Amino acid sequence: MVESVTGLVRWARAYFALQAIAGVSWWIAVFTSPVVREVTLGNLDPVAVAVFDIPLFVVASAVAARGVRAAAVVSAGWTCVVATAMAVYATITTETGWGVLCMGAASAGSLTALSVLLLGRVPTAWIIRGPFAFRPAAIRQAAATHVVSTFGQIVLFWGFFLAVIPYAIAFLEQRWALALPFPTLAGPAGIAVLVLASALGIWSATVMSTLGGGTPLPAAMPHRLVIAGPYRWIRNPMAAAGIVQGAAVGSILGSWLVVAYAVAGSLVWNYVVRPLEEADLKERFGEEFERYRETVRCWIPQVPKAQRSPSLL
Repeated sequence: MVESVTGLVRWARAYFALQAIAGVSWWIAVFTSPVVREVTLGNLDPVAVAVFDIPLFVVASAVAARGVRAAAVVSAGWTCVVATAMAVYATITTETGWGVLCMGAASAGSLTALSVLLLGRVPTAWIIRGPFAFRPAAIRQAAATHVVSTFGQIVLFWGFFLAVIPYAIAFLEQRWALALPFPTLAGPAGIAVLVLASALGIWSATVMSTLGGGTPLPAAMPHRLVIAGPYRWIRNPMAAAGIVQGAAVGSILGSWLVVAYAVAGSLVWNYVVRPLEEADLKERFGEEFERYRETVRCWIPQVPKAQRSPSLL
């Protein structure tokens, strides 16, 4: 455990070191390349920005790389402030779009590294608190109730994550002058893929709610381990469907940022949500889940061998 924490701290310090180097390189490019200055700072005065950014971003990151927590707080805080300010400025003026992306990525990295330096870990457990805490569904509820609840969840989640957020991202992409051309067939292909992925998501949700005695939502989880339908071939068909749906929506909208949003969502789900979910499944279903995890892959579908598990349907 101690070695693991030490390794994470080393990673965090290395990140701040790389961030300091990247900051120095960027400022050199800003003062030597009109193109870099225009796409990242627009009409902002580079000297006025440098007066604040060099000590609070570059120098603070370098000091944070030495393990100084106060410097890490300053660097991460300043990075978030700059990213927010640039996003507002870019939305109003249509300038500095690439600067927003760079500082947005730096904000995510800085906050992650800061968490490691302060806590010795990335606090992912907060995701399963409150309404998203893992709780079994009510035992006496009928399967029809679980199905209705599941489809209500689908409407809300798909509406928010596959409509509201992607359209907002696509709008900002255009407003920030970050749009890139997509192939002509990207739209029709995206529609076809979206239909297929949505069908997989609905199939998976139906199987889960009818056979599992619960819903896919963490607050009303199933009482039985479901290894039927698409779950025979892949452990997380709903997550896979959601990621493909997001990429398909990006193709339909002609937005590479929406596609990137789908990819980022897959990384968050795989490295943050999945470990927590699988730990809960292991605690509740024990060896049955262990056998299932050993025989069915997480992301890549495969034809299951006959009778791998007594619960295989």
